[in-house]
Amino acid sequence: MTSNQTLTAALAAAGRGWPVFMLGRSKRPVANCDACPLDAHDPATCGHLTCHGFYAASTDPARVAAIVAAVPGGQLAVRTGAASGVLVVDVDPAHGGMNSLANLITERLIIQTLRVVTGTDGLHLYYRHPGQHMLSRPLPGSPGIDIKADGGYVVLPPSIHHRTHRPYQWSELGPTEPAEMPPALIAACLPPPPADSSTPQTGAVATQPGGGISHPDKLLSAHLDAVRRAPKGKRRTTLYGAARGVARMVAAGAIDHTDAVNALTDVGYQAAQTAREIRAAIAGGFRDEGIAA
Repeated sequence: MTSNQTLTAALAAAGRGWPVFMLGRSKRPVANCDACPLDAHDPATCGHLTCHGFYAASTDPARVAAIVAAVPGGQLAVRTGAASGVLVVDVDPAHGGMNSLANLITERLIIQTLRVVTGTDGLHLYYRHPGQHMLSRPLPGSPGIDIKADGGYVVLPPSIHHRTHRPYQWSELGPTEPAEMPPALIAACLPPPPADSSTPQTGAVATQPGGGISHPDKLLSAHLDAVRRAPKGKRRTTLYGAARGVARMVAAGAIDHTDAVNALTDVGYQAAQTAREIRAAIAGGFRDEGIAA
């Protein structure tokens, strides 16, 4: 893959209205520069070319060209979700994704659409974003299939996979544009509604009184709501603070450790944080309360 090929592909994606950015060779976002430490500023307003992962993504041709030139040999990626108007179903054959895909086709959750064959013989199926908030997360009940939407990204052709050294390629079969998501797929991607809509939603996490916490469900809801309400530029620090508070609940026996991490991860995505930012905030908050994340 030459830099000219990458630039051509990047400009073509930007022409579709898809914000693109560059990853390192190993599919990880490029490290922030020294002027952009954690929580230095709102990542969405940073003017640097490669900092803050998908927040650097752009559709401006001149900026896209500069981003590609700044990371020679890197992998081209598109920011998924409402920002680009696309949702990608990521099928990983190494974890049973092809079997899950066959089931989804049988159940009519998956229809023909624009697709990419990945460097590991997996698939990226591109659909039009439905317009409502869609978290990037594993598709429930479908091993080996992830949904890449709000808070996510996928690698674009002609990037070369860092382990197999094989290219990502647009499939010549099927549609050349993303299809509309089937209603059944939209329903499968959404979290289940709360059992009682009159009480604050806490992500269906089981809590119980412990360590002097008389209303752990309300306390958990308060921590999560603080992250949802946090303004841009304060979301990561608020998530870190929530992680410390939830870690204390774990220490008190008021919430299961796994449930706590899952609840914080979900609310982190709702606050438009990247997977790396979420992991760092949770790990830091738990660590500072003396608990392993």
